[in-house]
Amino acid sequence: MAAMAAAFALLVAPRTHAAELLVGNKSADTLWRLSLEDGRKLGEAPTAPGPHEIAVSPDGRLAVVSEYGRQAPGHTLGVYDTAGGQLLRRIELGTHTRPHGMRFTVDGRRLLVTTEGSDALLLVDPAGGVERAIDIGPGTGHMVALARDGAVAYVSKLRAGTVARIELASGEVLEKPAGGGAEGIAIAADGTVWVSNREDGTVTVHDPATLDVLDTLDSDGFPIRVVFTPSGRHALVTNARAATLAVFDAVSRRQVALVELARPDVEYRDTMLGRAALPIGAIADPSGQRVYVAISGGNEIAVVDTASWAVVERWPTGDEPDALGIVAVPAAPGAGP
Repeated sequence: MAAMAAAFALLVAPRTHAAELLVGNKSADTLWRLSLEDGRKLGEAPTAPGPHEIAVSPDGRLAVVSEYGRQAPGHTLGVYDTAGGQLLRRIELGTHTRPHGMRFTVDGRRLLVTTEGSDALLLVDPAGGVERAIDIGPGTGHMVALARDGAVAYVSKLRAGTVARIELASGEVLEKPAGGGAEGIAIAADGTVWVSNREDGTVTVHDPATLDVLDTLDSDGFPIRVVFTPSGRHALVTNARAATLAVFDAVSRRQVALVELARPDVEYRDTMLGRAALPIGAIADPSGQRVYVAISGGNEIAVVDTASWAVVERWPTGDEPDALGIVAVPAAPGAGP
């Protein structure tokens, strides 16, 4: 009972510290907390093998890590308190193995999780466990995005090269082609669904209702993630093989900048693409002034200034950083928008 009370206290305690960047280090099996002021390390917690993605609850109190595994398939989610960084609980997914992409529901009470080992999209209670599993079919459902009204989820299918639209109330699934190696997925301010297709070197833009391709954008060099800036003005694509961050205007859909992320004077670690910088995870600061990119082959975060679209800082991480999350400081009462 005392342990339960302590855990509850962690959940309801007000946050008092500065904003943080959460980093999942895939080879080190750790979750790091870095200060967004200067990148200094604030804490570290162990994860189960292969932390692949991080989801932060809308209220900023919880961070969930998908524990994918390595040789042996992972089958758990780690739930962490963001105020102190401690592991609160580990959620057992049973036969739903290889958890990967995650998104909190709009109300923050549930979590959507793709599981590559069971071809499912799970609805998970972070305080309990799996409540529902939606069969989304074969093709390696990898990353997940959620429509702004919370009624529809979209899943990129890596092996099939498709994107799936899932009606969460009914479980109805619609699937259409995207591109070879469809992996990253995000929803633009206008509701369109953007998918990065790593084998094709493209980003496809899909109608949110029909999934028909509205546009195809070139993004050379193994585009592996796509995210939007807070304003929705720019789409950011990490090109893992080229070690670049491509910046697209979300309205015109034209590339407006290309950020070089590799350093010529660094010997990078072995990655799935050889000895390479291998940028993967990317996330934008809530202020809109910076973007953080996980350089998996260099064990560092590249900090990109959005005014100049240039790398301005590099922060050390653990071994093979990939997943990123931001814990923002809530606005003070009476603060402006």
